[in-house]
Amino acid sequence: MAKQDLKKIFLNGIVTENPTFRLVLGMCPTLAITTSVLNGLGMGLATTFVLVCSNFVISLIRNFVPSKVRIPAYIVVIATFVTIVQLLLEAFLPSLSQSLGLFIPLIVVNCIIFARAESFASKNPPLASMADGLGMGLGFTISLSIISAVRELIGSGTLLGFPVLGSNYPGVLLFILAPGGYITLGLVMVAFNAVMKKIDGRRRAAAEGSVA
Repeated sequence: MAKQDLKKIFLNGIVTENPTFRLVLGMCPTLAITTSVLNGLGMGLATTFVLVCSNFVISLIRNFVPSKVRIPAYIVVIATFVTIVQLLLEAFLPSLSQSLGLFIPLIVVNCIIFARAESFASKNPPLASMADGLGMGLGFTISLSIISAVRELIGSGTLLGFPVLGSNYPGVLLFILAPGGYITLGLVMVAFNAVMKKIDGRRRAAAEGSVA
């Protein structure tokens, strides 16, 4: 597969089909753990690792697994890598593991991972599947980081735990609570899609101009 094709597949997950802002997938961790940037980065990178590895393995075995048992096979593959991530976090980053809690094992049933396994990895070669997993994972990580940054900054006046708005900043509790997750997600999603709409419009205009 050409490098240009791999680049397109990779960028697709970050921009064109961003799993959070465009496909609206993985909403449970997006709303639940994005109270701090560290949590958002941790969840995003853990999901990226599972996406890349599971896509690779599923692509390798796609021609050997009967269609009737493909979903259980996918679950076994995904659960294996989720277990690896969970053990690594508990060993090397116990505080992050405690903060993310139940949402690490719940990566097994994350709809982003199942969607990419079913729609892409099971139909494409390993290298392309890894590029797809990496793009989707980083797109998810970037989305969580942006939402987390907004919520942490407005809610606590900090970024990555460091005070940004001064020690006298009272903080807006709403953004730390669940409603703040919905508000932030909605506002960031509107902004992202407005920018993408302008970019798509310019691309169409340029394409029509070149044809004319």
